Amino acid sequence: MGKKNIEKYDVFYQLLKNYVGFWHNYIFYRRVIVLGKDTLDFSVPTILAPNHQNALMDAMAVLCTLDRQLIFLARADIFRKKIVAKILYAFKMLPVYRIRDGFEAVKQNDDTFRDTLRVMENRNGVVILPEGNHATFRKLRQLKKGICRIAFQTAEAKGFNGEINIIPVGLEYSHYWRFRQVLTVVYGRPIHVSDYYESYRENPNRAIGELRDRLSDEMKKVMVHIDDEENYEAINELRSIINEKYADRIKYPKLFRDQRLVSKLNELRETDPDSYREICEQSLAVRDQATKLRVTYRHLKKKRHPLGWLTLSSLLLLVTLPVFFAGAIFNIFTFQLAYKKAISSKDPAFISTARYGFFLGLSFIFGPLYLILALIFIKPWWIAVMAFMAIPLLGILAWNWFLLMLRTVGGFRIWNLIRTGNPLFRKLHDTYTTLVKRVTSL
Repeated sequence: MGKKNIEKYDVFYQLLKNYVGFWHNYIFYRRVIVLGKDTLDFSVPTILAPNHQNALMDAMAVLCTLDRQLIFLARADIFRKKIVAKILYAFKMLPVYRIRDGFEAVKQNDDTFRDTLRVMENRNGVVILPEGNHATFRKLRQLKKGICRIAFQTAEAKGFNGEINIIPVGLEYSHYWRFRQVLTVVYGRPIHVSDYYESYRENPNRAIGELRDRLSDEMKKVMVHIDDEENYEAINELRSIINEKYADRIKYPKLFRDQRLVSKLNELRETDPDSYREICEQSLAVRDQATKLRVTYRHLKKKRHPLGWLTLSSLLLLVTLPVFFAGAIFNIFTFQLAYKKAISSKDPAFISTARYGFFLGLSFIFGPLYLILALIFIKPWWIAVMAFMAIPLLGILAWNWFLLMLRTVGGFRIWNLIRTGNPLFRKLHDTYTTLVKRVTSL
């Protein structure tokens, strides 16, 4: 399906989207928390505006959490080759030309605006990443004016009749590129572009600036925004020290806990800068000492590490070792090859994208291969199909076995540090306890 009918429902695209969404929502991430999507109204022309921190995974986060064939606007230079352009149109992407592409090229945006209007009137959402490019920081950067221009020019194309909504979307990853992490997606309240129609008629540049400022404010409400660049590392680390245990919570997600933490620290920075600076110093000290001792915050949080529990955990690992080997053997190629290829990425923000992309791509190769082998060697056929479908589950079990092994080894390490009275660990534990009390008292 090409550009001319990009807004039409595409069966092949939907099948591919379902497959990609399964691997994204249930295999690559251990949990995807979605909030606010029930309030979305696509009967009104809608533009979705997510923050951009994790390369193409940000687009995947929106695509895989909404049951719609969304259209994505991307910079025009990637459409230069005809064959690439056809593929991008098939994936429901449209080009946006910038001034740096040349004034003649910018005129081609008129076609994009008409396509965008057609898409939105067909009750498909349009996704635009308003920061323009990605950066692996939990901070909203200066928004580009493009999304506001597109909103107004689309409204102008329909004679300023009817509404256009911009939906701020907050994306938060418990870790940017590790496997089996938690993704939180928050769909915020709509911004009604019609509120700025009159202002746009009077002064387009002023209206674009006003809408951009409003969108920036609304996006910060649905994401983690750390604006203290000097102490960014310390504040970001505090999120893990204080709130990591809440990563899987749905009723009050970690994203909102992190927002509250950052807000309280911002207040402290204004009212008591000395205490604020001390907390930042303690945060980095805990990180450095824990790294040196190879101790996780999960282990530090526990008051006791009984030898009996650690022994039982070791026995469980020993008994379930065959499950680990089975999961590892059948998934080692898709997982390990994807990991090795991903970490070679020069841009850290692309590690997760590369990892997921290779992981997904290899599944197209090894998936059919495993199914054929299962049907050849396992009878009857329905048991062979069940065995084939169990392979991803075995991979997840193997991964959880590996995590339990790390926690058990870490538990033994801390038990030994306590037993031997290690002075560095005592210092770490005291600093950690003091820091947690100070921060939670806020």
